[in-house]
Amino acid sequence: MKVVILAGGLGTRISEDSHLRPKPMISIGDMPILWHIMKYYSHYGFNEFVICCGYKAFVIKEYFASYYLHLSDVTFDFSCENQMTIHNNTAENWKVTLVDTGLHTMTGGRIKRIRPYTNEEPFMMTYGDGVSDVDLNALLAFHRSHGKILTLTAAGIKQRFGVLEIDDDGEIRAFREKSGHDGSQINAGFMVIEPGFFEYLKDDFTVLEKEPMEALAANGHLMAYQHDGFWQCMDTQRDRHLLEELWNEGQAPWKVW
Repeated sequence: MKVVILAGGLGTRISEDSHLRPKPMISIGDMPILWHIMKYYSHYGFNEFVICCGYKAFVIKEYFASYYLHLSDVTFDFSCENQMTIHNNTAENWKVTLVDTGLHTMTGGRIKRIRPYTNEEPFMMTYGDGVSDVDLNALLAFHRSHGKILTLTAAGIKQRFGVLEIDDDGEIRAFREKSGHDGSQINAGFMVIEPGFFEYLKDDFTVLEKEPMEALAANGHLMAYQHDGFWQCMDTQRDRHLLEELWNEGQAPWKVW
């Protein structure tokens, strides 16, 4: 089963880095968050990727074109017609298709554009800026069990601040620190999608999370796989620092390989 990754957005909320490269290429540790996501899927045996590029697509293309150079020792012999020898080849067992889906194309439009690369088969899909420890095998089994068009992973997000319980007169009845039960359920990505979903995608201006999802829900074809574990996106520098800290301290929940 192929894995489609959305990696074409402008990343304006983390512009300190994204003015130089696409957000999925911003690093956690020494590797782009896109690499972390792909390594996670690969751990579960999903090794074929279709990456929806857009903003600064050339950065992603150049990264994979030179992937051996990023991870291996290399000898350049300029006395022998510029011969290059790659040592300790540690490349992944990946097949990566990079598709330029347009600079200003919306999320649904990007998915629509990669239809020729899906072979009209079910595929996984996620965003190129979020990591998780979701059980992909259980997610896929759940999707296959209900026969609907799309399953997304629902995750709880924690409140950042303390919680107040206030009565009708304005009196604070309780004050307590935030907990994992105070946040809302959100779409965490990590989806499984049937080919029928393409019929819900109109054009480049289609936003995946709006009309298509709303129509699926109205038609009874949108399901949620409940994930109670770790999930974190990288929208801001604060998010990036959190992920960096987890990685550098050896506490990254998504590090399963």
